[in-house]
Amino acid sequence: MGDRIAGTRPGCDISKPAALKFVVLLGMVSLFADVTYEGARSITGPFMSILGASATVVGVVAGFGELGGYALRLASGYLADRTGRYWTIIFLGYAINLLAVPFLALAGHWEIAAVLIVAERMGKAIRTPARDVVLSCAAEPIGRGWGFGLHEALDQIGAVSGPLIVAAIFYFRGSYQEGFGILLFPALIALSVLLAAKLLYPHPHDLEPASVKLETKGYPRTFWLYVIAVGFIAAGYADFALVAFHFKKAAVVPDYWIPIFYAVAMGVDAVAALVLGRVFDRIGFSALIFSVLLSAFFAPLVFMGGFHAAFAGMVLWGIGMGAQESVVRAAIADMVPANKLGLAFGVLNTFYGFFWFGGSVLMGVLYDFSLVTLIVFSVGIQLAAVPMLILGKSHRLPPKTANGEKEGT
Repeated sequence: MGDRIAGTRPGCDISKPAALKFVVLLGMVSLFADVTYEGARSITGPFMSILGASATVVGVVAGFGELGGYALRLASGYLADRTGRYWTIIFLGYAINLLAVPFLALAGHWEIAAVLIVAERMGKAIRTPARDVVLSCAAEPIGRGWGFGLHEALDQIGAVSGPLIVAAIFYFRGSYQEGFGILLFPALIALSVLLAAKLLYPHPHDLEPASVKLETKGYPRTFWLYVIAVGFIAAGYADFALVAFHFKKAAVVPDYWIPIFYAVAMGVDAVAALVLGRVFDRIGFSALIFSVLLSAFFAPLVFMGGFHAAFAGMVLWGIGMGAQESVVRAAIADMVPANKLGLAFGVLNTFYGFFWFGGSVLMGVLYDFSLVTLIVFSVGIQLAAVPMLILGKSHRLPPKTANGEKEGT
């Protein structure tokens, strides 16, 4: 199998019913977590403005939080592999990630708010690689694609609900402080469900603490091709902030439709994650290749089309996001040695974050220069990932039979 590393993945000692319950529990944690921080993220910009921050400060804080959050995942993944203390790292990350949000209600200066906003992103970075390791192993009996897809679908329910809850608070003339304060409740629910998951499944994986050096020479060539391909996809994926900016500037849709378009995309994300996850378990990389070929063409629709074309473009955008949050993560789990899986997730997320940040900056510049050039860049660099994904597909291990043997061996 060329560069593929075989015989390094231990089986997870968990039955299918138990695996499904565990995945649902982690999905519920993500649901309430997303209610908390996505609800907050929908209003942090104007909140900082009220506290006296400039547009530049808001942009720098948001950008630094995202970039630092992705970069920290490399260290977090390494630490998870090095210590084997997955649950401890998961709890620490979620606690910082979630409790930073209600504390924003007490922020009287933009500097304090900025620290809390960045802390929220850092908390997410700390817990994500360790959580993905546990989730990937526990989901193995039901299919990793389906497991990650189900988790992402529940996650997106929260991503849609959070901003709507905050919007309802504002509708009834609530304040920003009340908006942040009410988000304490889903945060506590998320932490409670996480505790229940740990108590019910204290050992959902067979990964033992191992001595792991901070090096990646043990990863197969397929892994690096895959990481670069995912980076290309991220670089060409326009952030919704830029899309929404265009909708407003070009008067493509009325203002009140902009959050609705985003909610539609999040709903499509949830459905796509479920469908593509299931398809991935059956046909492997082909599911991801198909999703890229389809979603890569969102850019001409959202940046050059009218209302209906933009709506269709957001549907494609949602399909791509669903694939990135389900299939992209599921594919990593059988590429690398078990004792380096956390670091592998960290590497993937770090590359993804840097490519996303660089692509977002470039597309922002291109938007002021030429929409056509922006579209060519977006579509072109995403399609450039396809040959690498096809090559990676040729290096995949054969599927296992019911008794755990590889087919054809």
